[in-house]
Amino acid sequence: MTGLLDGRAAIVTGAGRGIGRAIAESLVAEGTSVIVADNGASIGGEDGDPTVARETAAALGKKAIAFADSVASPGAATSLVELAVKNFGGIDIVVNNAAILRDAFVFRADPRDWDAVIRNNLSAAFYLINAASAVMRDQGKTGRGGAGGYDWGRIVNIVSSAGLYGNLGQAAYASAKAGLFGLTRVTAMDLARAQITANAIAPFARTRVTDIIQPANEAQKSYKERALKIGAHHVANLVTALCSPAGKGITGQLLGVRGREVFLFGQPRPIARIEAGASLAQDLSAKLADKFTDLTTDLEAFNTEPLL
Repeated sequence: MTGLLDGRAAIVTGAGRGIGRAIAESLVAEGTSVIVADNGASIGGEDGDPTVARETAAALGKKAIAFADSVASPGAATSLVELAVKNFGGIDIVVNNAAILRDAFVFRADPRDWDAVIRNNLSAAFYLINAASAVMRDQGKTGRGGAGGYDWGRIVNIVSSAGLYGNLGQAAYASAKAGLFGLTRVTAMDLARAQITANAIAPFARTRVTDIIQPANEAQKSYKERALKIGAHHVANLVTALCSPAGKGITGQLLGVRGREVFLFGQPRPIARIEAGASLAQDLSAKLADKFTDLTTDLEAFNTEPLL
């Protein structure tokens, strides 16, 4: 506890449990005032429990307050930002962590489940960024953070390796998380002149998601066993580092954290090209097949021992 983030105000969604709670704890420990936004729903997004946010905020002490409504609406996002401004004088850090999971193969999925996951895991993040960034930009004009210019603004989106690699039966979840990375990139671009950063983190840690994995083979079984060993505090450490003064030059990046390992992911860019001709499909196979990306799932790709 160094007071590294004294004076900052943060909103952390999904902060009542798991990774979100670890992030909130880390930010508070460094001096940040935090809104614990969590409606206490199940991993599928049902059966909300307002005591989850309230009990977490109480445990964090006087620098934390609870918000127990769903964050998946523009109105909730506006209310969250207004709550931060009213109680803390502004908003400096937004961590979009709240997520639900409704898995099914694409040929069996219910479109209503798709809509719910996209709304909660992607649209909710946009709503909050939209509401908070407008206030952050104005704070830069009113001297928040001192006369040297406002450089406290930080947006961190918690994505998933499922959105980068794909995983069986996770069309909605993976699509939302992939979209969240796209949102991160555009947010970083749109807010660069205001010195507000935006980054994405793919976490590897024990969560409710890893707890409910039903291994279909030995590789998935060993992945789950390894994941259950990894504490959420490692993710919180990376979020806090990005929110620190030293993190002001890091934006638009895709990072991963697995125990003490921190990954910088490459981002999609062209790696080869051909000229289209009459036999395009044949040319694609003949000239580019050795560069095709295989169908490895994220569970298979990271099925190695973490650094703990």
